[in-house]
Amino acid sequence: MDNKIIKQLLTAQYNEITEYHIYNNLARRLKNKQNADILQRIADDEKRHYDFWKTYTKQDVKPSKFKVFYFSFLSRVFGLTFAIKLMEKGEEAAQVDYNELSKEISGAKQIANDEEQHEEELIELIEEEKLNYIGSIVLGLNDALVELTGTLAGLTFALQNTKIIGAAGLITGIAASFSMAASEYLSHKSEGKNEDALKASVYTGIAYVFTVFVLIIPYFLLSNFYACLGITLLVAIFIIFFFNYYLSVVKNLSFKERFLEMVFLSLGVAALTFGIGFIIRKYLGFEI
Repeated sequence: MDNKIIKQLLTAQYNEITEYHIYNNLARRLKNKQNADILQRIADDEKRHYDFWKTYTKQDVKPSKFKVFYFSFLSRVFGLTFAIKLMEKGEEAAQVDYNELSKEISGAKQIANDEEQHEEELIELIEEEKLNYIGSIVLGLNDALVELTGTLAGLTFALQNTKIIGAAGLITGIAASFSMAASEYLSHKSEGKNEDALKASVYTGIAYVFTVFVLIIPYFLLSNFYACLGITLLVAIFIIFFFNYYLSVVKNLSFKERFLEMVFLSLGVAALTFGIGFIIRKYLGFEI
């Protein structure tokens, strides 16, 4: 085999042994036995594939310690499914040319296809509670972003006092979060999902309140109300970007379409209510 094929094989070994340690590490720390067993099965497969490639290279390859730490950290912060699927997407970007390898090694392409299909099937079996309530989280985030950016934009021009705007936004946001959580609870109850109703409402409320606090922080830290509004809108765009990226990874959804739609809605409502605030202040003689 020429040097190019050997290099491809060593890359395949590197990917396999790194993923083996990642999956093995995640499996050992999970309390959910079903998820731990699934990850251990994937880890064992990765190790077998590593050993298969090693029979041709006759070399040992060390895993990436950084990747092992990084994806373990991501799984703790953002959840198991996100970390695993993000890792798999990263490996796709650095794929070995198995078509070329199959010319030299019988069964190389088949091993790659079997591994990809098998891993996808196993990953889909992973149970993660918060993913069952992703719709409730989306509802809380989306409503908070659209409603509060609009409210803050309108209050910014009408009141022109950052502390009052912040306080009004906070009161409005918390009240709206309770209302939204209650609506989600009643919605699940009406659909006969009694066991899920409370958890769904909690996820919706938490997502809403989190968004409210993040968006109003600038109004309690700065005195320039226009700067506060600008920062709030940038923060809103960042939240939309991150959450839609998260969804695109864990749910295999289109990122660009959902991101642009939410940005358009949030900024559109903000612009409209900013105009309403201008009208109220100028033509109704509203002053503080």
